[in-house]
Amino acid sequence: MNYFVTGTDTDCGKTYVTALLVRAARAAGGDAVGAKPFCCGPRTDIEILAQAADQTETLDAINPLWWKTPASPRACAMLGEPAADVPRALTAVRDLAARHTQVFCEGAGGWLVPVAEDFTVADFAVNLGWPVIVVVRNKLGALNHTLLTVESVRRRGLPLAGLILNDVEGQADEATRTNRAVLEESCPCPILAEISLGQLALSTPI
Repeated sequence: MNYFVTGTDTDCGKTYVTALLVRAARAAGGDAVGAKPFCCGPRTDIEILAQAADQTETLDAINPLWWKTPASPRACAMLGEPAADVPRALTAVRDLAARHTQVFCEGAGGWLVPVAEDFTVADFAVNLGWPVIVVVRNKLGALNHTLLTVESVRRRGLPLAGLILNDVEGQADEATRTNRAVLEESCPCPILAEISLGQLALSTPI
């Protein structure tokens, strides 16, 4: 099963989580790789995904579209870089899926980040049609961001595989301690895992 990995906002840890998922699947004997069709800024994330899959794919195969500016793909185009070639990105991800038994495709920024004029990360995910995993930045404010993201995913008719809570700052405050319980009560999808101190503890197999 292939998955599309999105997040509640930028820097929520999508690449870190995607790499952990790839490593976990490969450790279990699966032929899993990560993909990140849109990269804006340094290509460090792509290198992390390549390493997670034991360098079985090149950086360009994992990431077909790369802009040097750390902004949204649409903003990069407005600043003079090439416009996003969405068909090329879709073909690259589907080619990975044809070569491997499992692909975890990471989006850019949050769910509704503009990729091109009148085209968002969400639209790209709809074109793929894969179940969606939402990486939640586990902090104060995560509840609203998560529920809005989940609502938008469901409105587009995509299956929700579940949420992964990631405590990026390591705050361990009242919000991070209670977010999971509130989301379990409020959200119509499972909590797949919670990350603490760099460890991925899966609650549900994926």
